[in-house]
Amino acid sequence: MTTEHIKMPDVAPLVRYVADGVETVFTYPFPIFASEDLAVYFDGARQYSGFTVAGAGMTEGGTVSFDSAPDEDIVVMLERRMPLERLTDFLEGGDFSAQAINTELDFLLAAVQQTARDQAPMLRYTDDEAPGEVILPTKTQRANMVLGFDADGDPVAVSTEGTMAAPNFTASGTGAATRTSSDKFADLISIKDFGAVGDGLTDDTLAIQQALSAHYNVFVPEGTYLITAPITLSYGQSLFGAGRASAIKCQSTSFNAINVPASFTRIADLKIESGAVGISMNGGAAECVQNSVTDVTIVGAAIGIQLDGGDNSSYPCYWNNFNRVLVEQPGTHGVHLMLSGAGDTPNANHFYSVRVYSKGAGTTGAGFYVEDGGNMNTFIDCEANVNGPTAQACFRLGSGANKTMLVNLYTESTNTVPNVRLDSGSIETSIINLHAVSDGAAIYDLSGGEYDAYNAGYPNKNTMRKTTVTDLNATLMRFDTEYIDTAGTTELDLSHSVHIVDATNGAITIELPDAAEAVGVSMTVKKKDGSGNIVTVSEVSGGTGGPDGADFQLGGKNDFVTVLSNGAGWFVIASNRMAGNTRFIDSSGTVEIDMSVDTYLLSSFGGAMTAQLPPADAAEAIGRTVTLKKTDVSANAITVTEQGGNGPDQSSQSLSGQYDAITVVSNGGQWYVVGTYS
Repeated sequence: MTTEHIKMPDVAPLVRYVADGVETVFTYPFPIFASEDLAVYFDGARQYSGFTVAGAGMTEGGTVSFDSAPDEDIVVMLERRMPLERLTDFLEGGDFSAQAINTELDFLLAAVQQTARDQAPMLRYTDDEAPGEVILPTKTQRANMVLGFDADGDPVAVSTEGTMAAPNFTASGTGAATRTSSDKFADLISIKDFGAVGDGLTDDTLAIQQALSAHYNVFVPEGTYLITAPITLSYGQSLFGAGRASAIKCQSTSFNAINVPASFTRIADLKIESGAVGISMNGGAAECVQNSVTDVTIVGAAIGIQLDGGDNSSYPCYWNNFNRVLVEQPGTHGVHLMLSGAGDTPNANHFYSVRVYSKGAGTTGAGFYVEDGGNMNTFIDCEANVNGPTAQACFRLGSGANKTMLVNLYTESTNTVPNVRLDSGSIETSIINLHAVSDGAAIYDLSGGEYDAYNAGYPNKNTMRKTTVTDLNATLMRFDTEYIDTAGTTELDLSHSVHIVDATNGAITIELPDAAEAVGVSMTVKKKDGSGNIVTVSEVSGGTGGPDGADFQLGGKNDFVTVLSNGAGWFVIASNRMAGNTRFIDSSGTVEIDMSVDTYLLSSFGGAMTAQLPPADAAEAIGRTVTLKKTDVSANAITVTEQGGNGPDQSSQSLSGQYDAITVVSNGGQWYVVGTYS
């Protein structure tokens, strides 16, 4: 007996194994005080030799090593079985050490656990019932009799004659019909009706499949049902249990647990353990549509749920529904949508409150992986919590994913695993309300922006593609910008709206897209360098010829042009390189210069003319430059003055000869002459 203090965990002091004929070492996960405290049984028969016990005195338990491997299929049971005795005393006035009292308390707790284990399989009264007679009838009274209960519920000896007769059953309530108990029992078919055991040791595959072969609706009672081959559901069948207590356990991960190559099936209230795939739905042989999986837990499968479009597009995998499903510790993927042949991709399948949780186990794939799928595969209120660093992503959209919708998605991992990964080729993904907890990218986009996001992603929470807004109140707008510095010709596409061009290395021609393919699109091209190389804005071959029907040249540093397509052509709507507008006036007397154009060509052939500028502080004048030029050959002078002021440079200016001209500018205080020409 050890002198070290051990802990007494809340672990049942009994464990069972099925021997494989090879293994010689078996583990017991509970503490024992001495090797004599461990009882070893083969098929219920206690063994006293041929083995060695290790780990006595260890809190975590230890091992039993057999001299030779137990025969295959023998049930090996290891149990802590202690003599309930006390052979020590504390001495009066002696030392009262913590180790001594801890050891005594450990013995007491172990004895209580042993007693509790012994009582667990016993029949007993419910806690809310006062026990009545608990003494069996005497041996002579119960000989050749069966145990029954009298009107008070006390045990009595009952004759076997007639005890097997099936009484009638009548439900309470008006209109209830009387039925035989046999008919009543037939309302619910259990796999145990076909010989399933549910002890986790017996192979129940045949019993489960025979039950499904005979009935549409099959119940799985509490228990662990070992299977060694896939369970297959046919059209319209239901397989349902009593919750997590009803477990279907694969012997290995070499085969699928449940296959559904049919439609309108229902799987509910079950726990599925191990397997290559927990639940496999596959088209190809028949339509796989409108199947339902509800309140199911899948633990330890390589892939929790797999939907496969198969090899025949006439038999697709569509419109299947999953609700309140937990996929725990998947080896590869939690949920996988794929296409193994030439059939159609899994489309329009719906997942509600489906949770994938690695629970510390390594995951080599993704929590959810839509490798192939289209037309609104929808994931609502789902969670992917995968263990890195081996995982590819919490949620991954593959190259064959099209029109996938993620709503209220929660993603989490232990390191830089992406929260949502969009592979190249995935298109039209919609992500609404993403709570990304992994340190990886919120949205790792390899699709080239082929997704819409609302309250999703980092640092940009929202990305939207083509849309129509009838009334928009925007406080901040951002524009995608493209930088171009390659000499020669660059064709623009519709991925960016602003283009910064550096022509340092040579002249550049920017070709706008065909106006007919860019209805309503606005684009800006700006030259940023100070070289003498020209930037020419044109249109692709077959277009309308360029902005306003002609090439537009940017020659100076920071020259720019903004153009807009109405579908028929590109039109200049803004530039610092606009051609100056000119007005010709042939008159006499006073002419008001209204500042609507940059250059006024004036003819005073009919008589002297006064060209009157607006006040220098007028809104239309401040900062503006205007040129006035006399065009006629007459001797009639043109006097340039200012309304309510002294004129340019504080005096009237005269244009007396043909082609005399003056250029003036206002700074808001007065007009200044910046050039005269004769």
